[in-house]
Amino acid sequence: MRVLFIGDVVGRPGRAVVSRAVPRLREELGAHFVIANCENAAAGWGITARTADELLSAGVDCLTSGNHIWANREGPTLVDSHPQILRPANFAPGVPGRGSALFEAANGVTVGVINLVGRIFMDPNDCPFRRGDEEVQRLSEHAQVIIVDFHAEATSEKQALGYHLDGRVSAVLGTHTHVQTADEGLLPGSTAFITDVGMTGPTGTIIGVDRRVVLRRFTSGMPQRFEVPKVTTGQLNAVLIEASLDNMGAKGIQRISLPVGD
Repeated sequence: MRVLFIGDVVGRPGRAVVSRAVPRLREELGAHFVIANCENAAAGWGITARTADELLSAGVDCLTSGNHIWANREGPTLVDSHPQILRPANFAPGVPGRGSALFEAANGVTVGVINLVGRIFMDPNDCPFRRGDEEVQRLSEHAQVIIVDFHAEATSEKQALGYHLDGRVSAVLGTHTHVQTADEGLLPGSTAFITDVGMTGPTGTIIGVDRRVVLRRFTSGMPQRFEVPKVTTGQLNAVLIEASLDNMGAKGIQRISLPVGD
């Protein structure tokens, strides 16, 4: 059972990369299910109906998100009306949408996806560890494979959640920093883990933002309007999970970093 997870999709260049690469990668890698983090898909902030449909039409089966999911007015309506779009499960009770869901993969396997957000150097939210426990217990009654997107800043918090859920889920995959880490591997209980999957978006930038704008902010200390540059070349950061159907774990994790041009 192969699951392709695509790191934070940033703006139009990121969506273009997904549209060009996903159909080919599904075939080449034999991916049965594709997940992408979409919280930066609309001009770098949040998600809209048009950008969500663009990603889903490209062959993505589930869209996870994070702290920017409400950045556009359409966000609350979208997560309520699109079962494929998840927001973090440990947001406050009563907010729109869902933080986990069950899906049927192309090979008929039931896949559970859980979206969580961290609390270190992030906005205050409910405990991702306790909420993760609750979601895993609920989904494990039906899911043969469970993938967790942990959208968090601190590497220690991501690693801690990985070990906390080790042996109970197929993979714990970090997102949010937009910088792909090289620590992919299997934890002792066979759960696949990586601290951050990385970014799918424009190259030659600073985490997907026009580097000149970011440099002005650092060198002047003055606020700057962050913008995603209009470029035609991009990168795809992702991981391919070889999930085990014999137990709730994985047989392998492969890190993917590809340049994608016109």
